[in-house]
Amino acid sequence: MELFDLPSSRYSPYLPGMVLRHRPPFWSGRQEERRVCHGVLATYSVDVVLDDVLRFLSETVSEVLVLEIRTEFGREDPPDFAKSRVERLGEHLTPRDEAVFHKTVAELLPRRVICGWKPRKSPAPGRGEPLWSAGYLRDNWIDTDLPETKYESNLKVLGQQPPARDRRYLYRVENTVTPQADTPLVCVRPVTNRIRGYARSFIAAAFAKGLGDRLQVFSTDFIDGDFVDACAGVTKARVDGAA
Repeated sequence: MELFDLPSSRYSPYLPGMVLRHRPPFWSGRQEERRVCHGVLATYSVDVVLDDVLRFLSETVSEVLVLEIRTEFGREDPPDFAKSRVERLGEHLTPRDEAVFHKTVAELLPRRVICGWKPRKSPAPGRGEPLWSAGYLRDNWIDTDLPETKYESNLKVLGQQPPARDRRYLYRVENTVTPQADTPLVCVRPVTNRIRGYARSFIAAAFAKGLGDRLQVFSTDFIDGDFVDACAGVTKARVDGAA
């Protein structure tokens, strides 16, 4: 599971805004027992996450939250999972509609949750349904534990994307690396720490290469205050017309 949340602004959350992504450990998927999992590791119920989502919505006014739920590789879809998510999030959900990409936050309110659902075998959400299909949240994940390889690949593929204002989907850049089975270090945190400190460098490099208008969703594991400040700073600069 992945959570995306975005600073409030009068601009569209999908065009000039900078969305930050927080993926805590083991929040990359869920399985048939409705537990949040990462590969073979299963943790707490997905309802714990949804409780947090609903609390966040109750404590905020104009923040938009993008929530992606997908069935982890090698797992089975829970029965009636999409239906249960719609019942749980109900009036907060923004139905799938590409017109959203032309709207401001104010025009989306009071609906503030864009929920993507990527099942393994169950039917994907269709146009006009409360949930969004996986094609609206894209990335170019590569399986490497080498920070320079990931950093350079991220810049290259970001440059191949249209400007955010011209897209009809969200594109995320993952400032992460992945443990490899053939190396001594297989724990997520120490491996991904190799690249976490380069988040600001990546943002600066993207703007230096003229790719600032491509940046939209920026991703990291084990989020910290400096990462939040960097993303919020880009968003504020865009709102102020300085970026």
